[in-house]
Amino acid sequence: MVILALDQGTTSSRAIVFDTALHPLASAQQEFPQHMPASGWVEHDAADLWATTAATARAAIERAGKSSREISAIGITNQRETTVIWNRKTGRPIHRAIVWQDRRTAETCQRLKAEGHEEAVSEATGLLLDPYFSATKIGWILDHVEGARASAQAGELAFGTVDSWLIWNLTGGKTHATDATNAARTLLYDIRKGAWSEDLCRLFNVPMALLPEVRDSAAAYGLTRSDLFGAEIPILGVAGDQQAATVGQACFQPGMMKSTYGTGCFALLNTGPQLVRSKDRLLTTIAYQLDGKPTYALEGSIFIAGAVVQWLRDGLGLIAKAGETQALAARADAGQDVVLVPAFTGLGAPYWDPDARGSIFGLTRATGPAELARAALESVGYQTRDLWEAMRKGWPGATETVLRVDGGMSANEPAMQFLADMLGAPVDRPKNVETTAKGAAYLAGWKAGLLPDPADYAKGWELNRRFTPAMEEAERERRYARWKRAVAATMSV
Repeated sequence: MVILALDQGTTSSRAIVFDTALHPLASAQQEFPQHMPASGWVEHDAADLWATTAATARAAIERAGKSSREISAIGITNQRETTVIWNRKTGRPIHRAIVWQDRRTAETCQRLKAEGHEEAVSEATGLLLDPYFSATKIGWILDHVEGARASAQAGELAFGTVDSWLIWNLTGGKTHATDATNAARTLLYDIRKGAWSEDLCRLFNVPMALLPEVRDSAAAYGLTRSDLFGAEIPILGVAGDQQAATVGQACFQPGMMKSTYGTGCFALLNTGPQLVRSKDRLLTTIAYQLDGKPTYALEGSIFIAGAVVQWLRDGLGLIAKAGETQALAARADAGQDVVLVPAFTGLGAPYWDPDARGSIFGLTRATGPAELARAALESVGYQTRDLWEAMRKGWPGATETVLRVDGGMSANEPAMQFLADMLGAPVDRPKNVETTAKGAAYLAGWKAGLLPDPADYAKGWELNRRFTPAMEEAERERRYARWKRAVAATMSV
């Protein structure tokens, strides 16, 4: 028997077939278009998200040489906060999906802050008033699509983050549900009570009839339509991508921390059953929920990590493929001290400045593609240091001195070495860096009774390489101080 993991991300959809030891047997991946109709706006065609997910699932099953009847369970992981609203009767979206990176509702968030609502919102949700999250995106769609608000109030529409949208399509509209980790990213879910908040829905003017049912991260979400894959397959695991990576990295003990490098960078620190409030504007969120019991985490979100490499490729044309960045950066002049602050869509934690935009410092006549590539990679290390400092300061239980990393950019050796140098701490990369899909597969496999409990699963975590700090402390602190000055200058513009 095997497990199918569906990993629907920001730039591509992927499916991986795992055996019951969670070894990948086969995979398939498809990119889809990004739509940017205005500055700071980012949209996806929700039909593309579903079509690429279904296509990659079929391809992965075929490549694994398995029949659909050999698939015991499906696990889903997804880009979080991205907002889809569709008609319950037709199943068609009423607007393109508004992506988590989108900043169009910044003014709404500023207004709510000015009215004094952020403290109450944060107390209930663990989040901040920022366009990043789903609630203001929902409001924008309802206010800009003719007749949408009336239809929503009449119960004719459904809202979901991408997991809900996929579940709806997989089950032929029989299940409208999400898991606690995704619900916790909407600004509408009270993570203390484990329920949608009527007060928050009223504040954001979101009809509660839109909202999906909230279930555990490992739970029964229904059966797939038999015509999709040739058999009905149970959907048994769901988690937002960063939470799924936390599971995949086996960060089950309080104090353990992981950082995932995809389009953005997201660090989660497991705080166990304790709901910890940050004084440094980190997020308090749900890491996973099993058997009705949430495990909480502190999270720091960086909007631009791997996307800075895409910018080098697509925006500047300095490279043809992402893999060329490493060799290009290696040719940089060691005597130049170029700093890139990649605030292309604002700054995330711990700054939370949606109006900030990218900047470069230290340019000379000799600065060229190699120096820009090196600065781009180093920006990821600097931003992670910001999160590391805030997490260790914000919770006495953060005594772990090792960071576990994953995601596509973790394969970049110079970037990971610079990360260890900047943290002054070891950085551990697992053998399987695709931990997001692995985490979704584990949740589904555990619910299906095929995989061990978390403690035993954690014993199987395998190290690929440990990066140890090699930079002198004085040099590390000099560079980090320069980064902090660059960020301050960026935010003052």
